[in-house]
Amino acid sequence: MTERTVTLPISGMSCVNCATNIERALGKQLGGVLEANVNFAAEQAQVRYNSERVNVADVVEQVNRAGFKVPLAHVELPVIGMSCANCAANIERVLNEKLDGIVRANVNFASERVFIDYLTGSLSVEQIVATIEKAGFKALAPDYAPAAPDAEQAARQAQIRDQTVKFITGVVFALPLFVLSMLRDFSLVGAWSHAAWVNWFFAALATPVQFYTGWDYYAGGFKSIRNKSANMDVLVALGSSVAYFYSLAVLLIPDLGGHVYFETSAVIITLIKLGKLLEARTKGKTGNAIRKLMDLQPETAVVVENGKEIEISLAQVQKGAVVIVRPGDRIAVDGVVLDGISAVDESMFSGEPMPVDKSPGDSVAGGTINGQGRLKFRATRVGQETALAQIIRLVRQAQGSKAPIQALADRVASVFVPAVILTAVFTFAVWYWATGAFTPSMVRLVAVLVIACPCALGLATPTAIMAGTGKGAEKGILFKRAEALERVNQLDTLILDKTGTITQGKPVVTDVVVFTDETLTQNKVLYLAASAETASEHPLGKAIVVKARQQGLDLSEPRSFQAHSGMGVEAQIDGHAVRVGKPKWFDQSLLVRAADKLASLQQQGKTVMAVVVDKHIRALIAVSDTLKPDSREAIADLHRKGLQVAMLTGDNLETARSIADQVNIEEIYAGVQPDEKAAKVGEIQKQGRLVAMVGDGINDAPALAQADVGIAIGTGADVAIETGDVILAGESLGGIAKAFTVSRQTMAAIRQNLFLAFIYNIILIPVAAGVLAPLEFVPGMLRQLHPILAALAMAISSISVVSNSLRLYRAKF
Repeated sequence: MTERTVTLPISGMSCVNCATNIERALGKQLGGVLEANVNFAAEQAQVRYNSERVNVADVVEQVNRAGFKVPLAHVELPVIGMSCANCAANIERVLNEKLDGIVRANVNFASERVFIDYLTGSLSVEQIVATIEKAGFKALAPDYAPAAPDAEQAARQAQIRDQTVKFITGVVFALPLFVLSMLRDFSLVGAWSHAAWVNWFFAALATPVQFYTGWDYYAGGFKSIRNKSANMDVLVALGSSVAYFYSLAVLLIPDLGGHVYFETSAVIITLIKLGKLLEARTKGKTGNAIRKLMDLQPETAVVVENGKEIEISLAQVQKGAVVIVRPGDRIAVDGVVLDGISAVDESMFSGEPMPVDKSPGDSVAGGTINGQGRLKFRATRVGQETALAQIIRLVRQAQGSKAPIQALADRVASVFVPAVILTAVFTFAVWYWATGAFTPSMVRLVAVLVIACPCALGLATPTAIMAGTGKGAEKGILFKRAEALERVNQLDTLILDKTGTITQGKPVVTDVVVFTDETLTQNKVLYLAASAETASEHPLGKAIVVKARQQGLDLSEPRSFQAHSGMGVEAQIDGHAVRVGKPKWFDQSLLVRAADKLASLQQQGKTVMAVVVDKHIRALIAVSDTLKPDSREAIADLHRKGLQVAMLTGDNLETARSIADQVNIEEIYAGVQPDEKAAKVGEIQKQGRLVAMVGDGINDAPALAQADVGIAIGTGADVAIETGDVILAGESLGGIAKAFTVSRQTMAAIRQNLFLAFIYNIILIPVAAGVLAPLEFVPGMLRQLHPILAALAMAISSISVVSNSLRLYRAKF
């Protein structure tokens, strides 16, 4: 048993009983925890546990399940030196085994980044970097200065340059070696080619390729074995070394045979180096979305200091600074307009092409493009707080996460290399036993080792996830996790909140029907209702206030104000007891005289509020919320995609049906209060349906969390909301259909990639082993697959998978 102790910071405790609850949850409900001591005053828990049964992530999850929260720090590090998916698995394993404070370590081989959640105060980024480098890889410590992305890109380019030099070196030596060897084998050159010195010349050409161009495979294979694993480097190093050292042995001991295979080892390494080089370049394109987002950020900003306009670097812009944006310039940071009128291109956030008008009081986001006007604004969010930085973080977070569909490939990849080595040895043994010929049996062994490709399996899912989430980000669709991207593809039901989702969310007063006498005129009733609503944040209340001010009424400050969630408000106005709210909130005997007019207004699809003054019905105020321009077409598109669309609203059934009929929605849930929405979503889920809930991400947060997938719409620059698996920056319902398209096309690409990866290995490994040898009608090149052809096929397999993922960037959404 291996004991470990970890200290967890815990938030959310309010008394000593909370500490006792956490101790009980950890000590009695989580097997493997040996002791848990929770200090309420220090807000910490010290947990001693058996690391063979549980890990830190299990402990953190158990605390969260108990209703408390363990604050976690997050860091993303570029990692240099991975050659296949097994390297990524090795880094994950080393981090989880060597560092106690690691909660989650997720390595994305395709993007060459490690995403780590760890306990604050338990370890430092420097320790994480050191552990990765001790495992044989290079990690770049984070630097949030503007030059940081350039430093990362420079490291990537340096690696590609190094690989390019090694590939060119391989070509310089392997090409003449291959040509001379083939000319000799086909007797196209004179007898001199069979002299002993020629084989030594071949050895001289092959050696630089073997130990310079191919050194990375030896180094990577050694690191892999040292970490008690095996990766692609082991296969390449074994395959090429068998051919090289057998040929060297023939030179030293001629009785072993007359033929050398120096050209085989050299061309194998050179071809695979070419494949890895092309893979690196192609794979880099899957991360273009993040680089494009980074490029949106200008390097400088013009600020006002001491009455003068000066240009400073972006890193120097402080919160509260007054920033000037000239026509056509990119806005540097997030802020609120102080002066000027212009139109701003926000398509990079919302995916919607039309510029958005900006005037004093409106918010602007860094990275967007100013139109023809000059704007002066005050910076409200800078650095990593800006919307652009948050979008980049969300995209990276999604790209760094693993989709459930990747689990199968991960399981196969974990045992792939050992299985291939056993297959190669078995192939050699069978053929040597059957033929007694050492050299042909060795050639088949080399072919099996070289043709096997775990890289394609490792790249199949993450490259598609990167491309899909990147393409989504370009359209204003942000998937917070890869799991959400996969889950969207499985949904069958979509629930839309009415107000602000299907409709504009900006209701206007259409009717004021007064039931009064000489003492209370129409304007007086409107004055009382609007005064009561001045303290309300509800859109319907704000519509009444706007109507009153349009009539030129001066409103009073409400006293004894109370808001009743989902029902209405009450307050004292000039000595009158005023209540404004939904008709069902009131004693129905009060509404008898208004019943006919109430029914008439509701049948018109209007939301009606009753105004009761001093316990008498005095008016009905009807409010209407118009449809968004694209709601009908967007919902029709969702129907065409095979989704069942439902509408959820707090309005009465008549009003809800009026809106639903306009957009062809048949399934209506009306009269649902805000605190009942999550329960209603749960009821629909119990019918066996996979449900997505679409709302504003704030008021609808519980319902979004309850749904299988929560979709927050109309967030604009506020993309950092906690609730919502998918975030749509734009307000258009068309973004929902695009999210489904992105998900479906990405999952299709993943399935295609996995098929390519699996079918390649399933078919070609047996071919390399010689299963086609007895079939005389099969071409000889397939019956005795040469290791050079095997290396070429191996190089092509990875490139084909990455290229298929890149098709997502060209897809139409």
